[in-house]
Amino acid sequence: MTEASPSATSTPDLRLQAVVELAQDMAGALTPLEAVRAAAVRATSALSATMAAVSVWDRESGRLRVLVNHGDLAAGEEELPEDESYPVADFPEIVTYLEEHWTTGRLPRAWVQTAEDGSPPAGLSHPGAGAFCRQRAAGLRRRGRECCLVAPIVLHGQAWGELYLARGAGLPVFSEDDAQYATLLAAQVSAGLAQTERVADLRRLAFTDPLTGLANRRAVDARLDSALGAHNRDGTVVSLVVCDVNGLKRVNDELGHEMGDRLLERFAHQLSLSAAKLPGSLAARLGGDEFCLLAEGQRADEVVAVAEELCARALELTDGEGVACGIASTGDSIGPVTTADRLFRLADAAQYRAKAARAAHPVVAGRNHGPGFAPDPTVLLA
Repeated sequence: MTEASPSATSTPDLRLQAVVELAQDMAGALTPLEAVRAAAVRATSALSATMAAVSVWDRESGRLRVLVNHGDLAAGEEELPEDESYPVADFPEIVTYLEEHWTTGRLPRAWVQTAEDGSPPAGLSHPGAGAFCRQRAAGLRRRGRECCLVAPIVLHGQAWGELYLARGAGLPVFSEDDAQYATLLAAQVSAGLAQTERVADLRRLAFTDPLTGLANRRAVDARLDSALGAHNRDGTVVSLVVCDVNGLKRVNDELGHEMGDRLLERFAHQLSLSAAKLPGSLAARLGGDEFCLLAEGQRADEVVAVAEELCARALELTDGEGVACGIASTGDSIGPVTTADRLFRLADAAQYRAKAARAAHPVVAGRNHGPGFAPDPTVLLA
């Protein structure tokens, strides 16, 4: 008499409860990696497995990359591997789905591989299936495992990766009921990943300007609070560059708001290039025609030099009239700065001076712009 699978004795209610718990755990995850780890943990328990892994198909490299392993791991396996990946062509369950089931609309079935039987399961007609199943069977024996259960994960109608579960040597082989249940679990993992992606997108959008793709004011406030915390602890230099795009109103009135948006996008691109010259800095659009660059840990003179180049490039933008640029840095003589509001006020005041003087160069708070200050009368105000 064949020994029953431990999960075969589970009631439908218990299995349904496991699906609900998996969905709840994934919904509470803050990142996709946390979500797939929750999936691996729950799937291990639900199917009485000794280990589980979730892998993703990296289309750029053509490899199946392991994101997480959970449970009793063999030598060389890590819970969060940095670089464990395999050619996707070696995974017949994914290749078969891609080649034969793309237009059927049905979920790819999970299948069972044992350590003793290297023949491909029914339904896997890919030419390389037999050879790889023999390799996988040998891999199970090498790792001291009795069998594995593989369930392809499909996301947004495309093969995404796979849920892999295994049982140690001496334990019952996964049953057909287990395979059907794993197919359901993989579908729930897919739904959880889709939800996590949406949440991650919403979080990203909450801190991103939709027109330019730069950070928004909320992101600046959060980063600036953190930077000033470091400044007040250990003296880290924090610099804020505030820029107003000159001539935006004229462009909007004469050429239309679409052209005004293009001007803002072009300047945002230049600001992003400037941020790249100051490692760890943040380029942002504060709203309307106002932008800023937040730098942490850079000398004030380095920030000013980058801002000088930015002002020069802004003058070259089509339809633009340059920018009015003000800088405030804790690396200059501006007195104690303990709040974000104070640094913003100092940078804004410098920017207003630049705008009033029609300056083609940045005005820096705490620096003498008297005799050496050379505004450019050719730069008009918006």
